[in-house]
Amino acid sequence: MAGKVDIVDQVVNHVEGVTKKQAGEIVDAVFDYIGAALVRGDRVQVPGFGTFQISDRSERQGLNPKTKEPITIPASKGVRFKPGKALKDAVNA
Repeated sequence: MAGKVDIVDQVVNHVEGVTKKQAGEIVDAVFDYIGAALVRGDRVQVPGFGTFQISDRSERQGLNPKTKEPITIPASKGVRFKPGKALKDAVNA
């Protein structure tokens, strides 16, 4: 599984003159911006990679797994990611 450290290492290896600390700050800035845009309700589209957007989940009925009694699950928002064509093609190659 790849994580933030792996992403930072890739930035350091692919961008000349960038230190590991600078690369970490760049990666943090990108993820902070994506998160802030989603909080504002904006859609974030990265051509060739994919689109992040908010989806609304309506209130629904569920079951408490311990007691099997019905419960109401409140409405909420979730984050959806739809991969772009280039990413889909790369994964399926």
